[in-house]
Amino acid sequence: MTPVNTFESELAIIGTGLAGMAAAYFSQSLGIRTAQIGVSSSAIYASGYLDLLGVHPVERRQQWTDPFSGIEALVRDAPFHPYARLTRAEIQQALDGFLGFLSGMGLPYERREGVNSFVITPVGTLKPTYAVPESMWAGAVACEKKHPCLIVDFWGLKGFSAIQITQMLSPWPGLRPARIPFPAVGPSVDLYPEQMARSLEIEKNRVRLAEDIRPHLMDAQAVGLPAVLGIYKSAAVRAHLEGLLGVPVFEIPTIPPSLPGFRLKERFETEIARKGVRLFAQKRVLKVETENRKGFVLSVGDQATGEIQDMVRARGVILAGGRFLGMGLRAGRKAIIEPLFGLPVFQPGKRAEWHENDFFNPAGHQINQSGIETDEHFRPLDRSGHPAFENLYAAGSILAHQDWMRQKCGAGLAVATAYAAVRAFMGIKRL
Repeated sequence: MTPVNTFESELAIIGTGLAGMAAAYFSQSLGIRTAQIGVSSSAIYASGYLDLLGVHPVERRQQWTDPFSGIEALVRDAPFHPYARLTRAEIQQALDGFLGFLSGMGLPYERREGVNSFVITPVGTLKPTYAVPESMWAGAVACEKKHPCLIVDFWGLKGFSAIQITQMLSPWPGLRPARIPFPAVGPSVDLYPEQMARSLEIEKNRVRLAEDIRPHLMDAQAVGLPAVLGIYKSAAVRAHLEGLLGVPVFEIPTIPPSLPGFRLKERFETEIARKGVRLFAQKRVLKVETENRKGFVLSVGDQATGEIQDMVRARGVILAGGRFLGMGLRAGRKAIIEPLFGLPVFQPGKRAEWHENDFFNPAGHQINQSGIETDEHFRPLDRSGHPAFENLYAAGSILAHQDWMRQKCGAGLAVATAYAAVRAFMGIKRL
């Protein structure tokens, strides 16, 4: 049996998705001794776009250029939404701080203060988002100004079609597709984004790529490529291609798993450990015990074997493991449960009400509103409506009364609620 190590921390964060990342950053920036536990595979599903609020009401698919006005309308209509527990100042400070953190670790973002930009999705639609990776910003600018653009895909890359994107965006004049072979690879070879990204970190492959794109360039004022422009040297890869082609180059997210998510995961794990956070990567919390309802002992280990490898003692815990993908919640045959603390979960009264008959119902499905209910300090409630534990908090998509995917608010919700939860743990006065 492997010896079990015990670690002391002030705050333990369960989850390594965006909410967990944000909570770890805000915690360490306040000097809190922090431990973070989780399997970070969910990060690779991130497109890179940071949404604040894009759509409300979802059944009308109303899109918002001003996300803060959209949040005000949302809160009026849905007073139990997590955004209703946050002020504009808190949301703004949370986003400013987190975007500064991303920039500091080599993942700069661009935005128009207080305004959504419209960006291209992998399937060729336009979506409103608040902050855009620098590698994708030229696409947002081109979309706004409707510049002539060339969209490029590659033989062998599945799930990304330049023809589909340009056809879907046909009202955009001067948008043209091109399909070319990937440098040094035959047209019959299956391609994968990570493999392509590593290949393009070699200079001669970028030169060959530019040579293959140039005959298709014509009047294009920008070139859109799938998000494969390097992993660790993405800024240099893109800058070199722009120099070779003489026009801005921008990335478009691919279907998951995506390189922007992989870049975020890799940079975060390196940077957060350097800042002193004790990261238990690729591990799960298997069991939680309480100490006088004010402290916690977390048993950490391998989910598959159930072997406990570490014990983490913490004065406070933030639940930021997401819903079903991150295993923050589990769906049984008849009910949804929160497996670690036994917290009540807001959910439809009957299993049959989880989903609507129409899979594409514009209003979504009731299960997408399920989650943990909290007080104004983001402390989960027990069945009597009181905080279940004095120092237990929740942040991100595990929270009830929100449909982050349809409302296009996932990143803003994750970052802002993580910010508020950390500050509540420290007893910092609300803004």
